[in-house]
Amino acid sequence: MPRTPRSKPRTQRLAALLLGLGAGLASGQSRLGEGTISAEPPEAEFHMARLAYDTRGCAGSRGWCNPLWAVDYPHAEAHFLPALARMTRVDVASDSRHLTLDDDRIFDYPWLFVQQVAQGRWQPARREIERLREYLLRGGFLVFDDFHGESEWWYFESVMREVLPGRPIVDIPQDDALMNLLFSLDKRTQIPGERHLRWQRMQGPPHWRGIYDESGRLMVAINHNIDMGDAWEHADDPYYPAPMTATAYRFGVNYVIYAMTH
Repeated sequence: MPRTPRSKPRTQRLAALLLGLGAGLASGQSRLGEGTISAEPPEAEFHMARLAYDTRGCAGSRGWCNPLWAVDYPHAEAHFLPALARMTRVDVASDSRHLTLDDDRIFDYPWLFVQQVAQGRWQPARREIERLREYLLRGGFLVFDDFHGESEWWYFESVMREVLPGRPIVDIPQDDALMNLLFSLDKRTQIPGERHLRWQRMQGPPHWRGIYDESGRLMVAINHNIDMGDAWEHADDPYYPAPMTATAYRFGVNYVIYAMTH
């Protein structure tokens, strides 16, 4: 049976996180690029999990052509996860797990990351919508990243209305706990993708939005007109601005801490 995320007092939960207490374990495989990448990293106390979904086409860089839900893989994980380990005392696995909403093991992961939901035409079936709703209401935390412009926003919003009907999407206020955990995120500088620095303009101002439950817990964090994953991926690219990667690291670390402590 999948495990339900448990609740602790905030100070105890934060202390537990920083001491390295973390998520459960799962296993599986994901075929990315030209080879098969194992989704079974060494046993650790925190595993990043990507939400895998059916999509057409592929994208990526440095010779990789991944499904759009894994557009920045593997370099984003290769850079962000060691940074997470350096900035906290969490024992962090060196790779991510890739899980669909049909996989019962999804409940072992308090933090899910999903990218390119509009370009990838994410269309969860009814059973998947109900499973995702259950995951979120049981304490899970979902981060959407790398979708841009009004048309992609409308697409995303139409899907989320099905997942969490009646729950408004709001701007995350500056005094929210998410913005003031390990890092104080008081400068919400727009985080561009590598392509936005070279040949494609950003499609509007950045929005850090979210969906809250009845008790005020943030269930869904939404990076709109933001490409946090690209900033992780290109952390070693001299062309990509280091301050943008530093900002993306800070947001990512706060997201993980929030997921593990709320």
